[in-house]
Amino acid sequence: MLVSCRRLLTALLQAQKWPFQPSRNMRLVQFQAPHLMGPHLGLESGNGGGVINLNAFDPTLPKTMMEFLEQGEATLSVARRALAAQLPVLPRSEVTFLAPVTRPDKVVCVGMNYVDHCKEQNVPVPKEPIIFSKFASSIVGPYDEVILPPLSQEVDWEVELAVIIGRKGKHIKATDAMAHVAGFTVAHDVSARDWQMRRNGKQWLLGKTFDTFCPLGPALVTKDSIADPHNLKICCRVNGEVVQSSNTNQMVFKTEELIAWVSQFVTLYPGDVILTGTPPGVGVFRKPPVFLKVG
Repeated sequence: MLVSCRRLLTALLQAQKWPFQPSRNMRLVQFQAPHLMGPHLGLESGNGGGVINLNAFDPTLPKTMMEFLEQGEATLSVARRALAAQLPVLPRSEVTFLAPVTRPDKVVCVGMNYVDHCKEQNVPVPKEPIIFSKFASSIVGPYDEVILPPLSQEVDWEVELAVIIGRKGKHIKATDAMAHVAGFTVAHDVSARDWQMRRNGKQWLLGKTFDTFCPLGPALVTKDSIADPHNLKICCRVNGEVVQSSNTNQMVFKTEELIAWVSQFVTLYPGDVILTGTPPGVGVFRKPPVFLKVG
């Protein structure tokens, strides 16, 4: 059984409305096209435009985001030059957007990280980050199908701001944390509530990590393109109806605090994804509860 991510429209940063401004706005994407072999790296143009093929601009660039991020400033400087150049644009109808990052070392998730989401559940605001994980195999592209697993009858939506790590680090100070961030994207933390809340000893992992349960993208928006990642509109629509609408200023623990906290336990690597929590409006807490269905 399938439900299309196109029916679960997630909006972040009013991202699709940003103008394409070479000096400011860098939206990195991974994409495929019928005339190209395998995935390529590109720059998404604004206002619903197409994609500039970075690998055509510089054939020495890697073709995956993971390798691009691992090379750091050297590859970012090439992308900046491409932004400033007058380059051909592939029409949006001719490309397939992949997740901006695939096969990262880890996907770190944060629970109960919106003040308004805590109020929705009538629970205390956490005093320290609540950390869980998804497997990297749950990642799919922003317009791919989400598979409704036969094992679950309670599949729910959660729109989230995702942080993409750009530089390796361990025991990172909060004051240094943003130096380790490549940028941000939008995520859908699809959740099988029966497995998250009642099965598997109430451990969250299995309910969160079914295949296709982590749509990402379409773009990795570089951190220098965002004035304040903690003052952004974030919303989710199901079949055109707004079901979640909040602002990242409601986050309990901001990006810097999360990176500092998580890196005490594990080394963060380029390409690692941190899902920073969801605002209120999820299906499980509606009266009566509402869950995703086919289509």
